[in-house]
Amino acid sequence: MTSELGTWSEETVGGHLCDVYEPPQRGAHGFAVIYLHGVHLNRLVDKTAFIKQFSQHGLPVISPMTQRSWWTDRICAEFDPQLTAERHVLDNVLPYVEQRWGSASRNVALLGTSMGGQGALRIAYKHPDRFPVVAAISPAIDYQSRFDDDETIPLMYSDPEAVRQDTATLHIHPLNWPRHQFFSCDPEDYRWWDSVDRLRMKLYSLGVPHECDLESSGGGHGFEYYNVMAERAVMFIAERLDQERRRLV
Repeated sequence: MTSELGTWSEETVGGHLCDVYEPPQRGAHGFAVIYLHGVHLNRLVDKTAFIKQFSQHGLPVISPMTQRSWWTDRICAEFDPQLTAERHVLDNVLPYVEQRWGSASRNVALLGTSMGGQGALRIAYKHPDRFPVVAAISPAIDYQSRFDDDETIPLMYSDPEAVRQDTATLHIHPLNWPRHQFFSCDPEDYRWWDSVDRLRMKLYSLGVPHECDLESSGGGHGFEYYNVMAERAVMFIAERLDQERRRLV
């Protein structure tokens, strides 16, 4: 798909489909974004609010497709019988980004919505040196609440407590965290707001720097709200990637 805002194509990376976005003019410093989709597998190829921001900041984007894997480091047969979604991001998608766009270490940010939002945070918490910049919109943090309603979660975990132990909130290391993190949730998002607020409180109590917006409202949970937050989330990524580039190692 081609427009004045850039070009989308489908690529196979590590044996799995990805949407790849090329802006009309790529930024000079090799910044790039990995976008993690939500449980409904919605793609960004027609989401103009996001595409305008990627275009404005010259950010190429790759969006791997991992089905309803919850971006975990557990096998989800719906995605792959041998490869976890987290390892796919680390072992296949990230090297592809580095090779295709010349993105050096610390130049790649994670962005996610809903299921992908919690996945982006959790992966960044587990691997902060690889992903020092992360942004999550409506992250579905406490996804153990879906244990009885979801088709894939019970196949990956034995019980809701096992899920809870693998949530982003419990992967925060008090001394080693992504240096730049932003997350937001609509106060009308009744299923997920409380868990996002608990994440905020834990980060605050640990003294972990972060930015969040749990006040702005725009339609509850879904792309109506994601689109409202697109400008802030992508601008955060662009600004913080540049800060990270200037940082002395």
